[in-house]
Amino acid sequence: MKTIRLREGKERSLLRLHPWIFDSAIARGGADAGETVRVESSSGQFLAWAAFSPSSRIRARAWSFTEAQRIDAAFLSALIGRAIRTRACFDIQSDGLRLVHGESDGLPGLIVDRYADTLVAQFTSCGVERWKDVIADALLRETGLSRLYERSDASVRGLEGLPEATGWLRGGPAGDAPAPPTELTIREHDWRLTLDITTGHKTGFYLDQRDSRQRFAVHTRHRKFQHVLNCFCYTGGFTVAALAGGAAHVTSIDSSGPALERARANVALNGFDTARTTFLDADVNASLRGFIEAGKTFDAIILDPPKFAPTAAHADRAARAYKDINRLALKLLVPGGELFTYSCSGGISADLFHKIVASAGIDAGVEGCISERLQGAPDHPMTIHFPEGEYLKGLVVVKKPEGTGLLNEIGTIPA
Repeated sequence: MKTIRLREGKERSLLRLHPWIFDSAIARGGADAGETVRVESSSGQFLAWAAFSPSSRIRARAWSFTEAQRIDAAFLSALIGRAIRTRACFDIQSDGLRLVHGESDGLPGLIVDRYADTLVAQFTSCGVERWKDVIADALLRETGLSRLYERSDASVRGLEGLPEATGWLRGGPAGDAPAPPTELTIREHDWRLTLDITTGHKTGFYLDQRDSRQRFAVHTRHRKFQHVLNCFCYTGGFTVAALAGGAAHVTSIDSSGPALERARANVALNGFDTARTTFLDADVNASLRGFIEAGKTFDAIILDPPKFAPTAAHADRAARAYKDINRLALKLLVPGGELFTYSCSGGISADLFHKIVASAGIDAGVEGCISERLQGAPDHPMTIHFPEGEYLKGLVVVKKPEGTGLLNEIGTIPA
């Protein structure tokens, strides 16, 4: 087994069971892409077994902190089985769910989502890439399914020195048989949503917002929102949730024509009158400014933008972008209205996001109260040793009604 030796003082994060080892922490040693290495402190103390990545700033990712552990097919299969069994402990009201969530499940760089009877996997690090066949077989064995599609086309593969890879890993077309369908329908709470695993964002869909969509439907029903604005609506998950909650009309904005077409289809699939919707193929910032100029207002607004800051290095620029859209949205809310605002940027902490929204409120001249904090669904777990897993964070901001206390007219939203 090859060994890498760390610089003096660089063992602290591993002693706290954090799985990443940066290139600057390594004094000497190396290995082939994805090869398992023994990680030692500057004094030779064992720290971890890790997968080596010669091209990435994250030069190694820990598999195990137990010296006696063997990193082999049985070890990886056991981790996959444990991750899948853990999801069975959650009350997930959907047949679309995340089965493996990378570092949080001890499998750095591996994402696996289940959409009904089809699995979709992303291999984004050299370690899991090296064990791809073992992982694919274990996934089918543990789930009892037969179809596994690969969506290893995320940009982070380039940082690992890996080319993009997409296509059927298991259960694809054989001989003259037709290819399995890639356009799928999942059940989420009381509605249905469609996706395409070959072209949809991430592995095909935003499963992490499942509980937030349900929460928005509950708020809509309780608060009796009439006019809702869904910004960065993608394929309309929040639009369907708003309609399910009884909204009279939902305006949905996205800059992707194909996403909007699927959003329209999802509205119709769930039996809602399309006359209750308006879909705008437009820039969100420009649209918000146009609504302000036109004197338009909304009872509730969803801001679920794309990742503005993939790393902390992008935080300053992203903070300005988040502040601007939140400032505009707060101006458009009626007194007592609610803003559901999110950041999925790993480079923006929950504390920083709170400060950005607060600053947006000051610039908008709006007083508000944070009535709830939101996060990813439980099948996207965060561990105490890996805070970077908390990428998705959300706030529910109530715009203060004139002449009242912050929540005097709001009441308690049912759980």
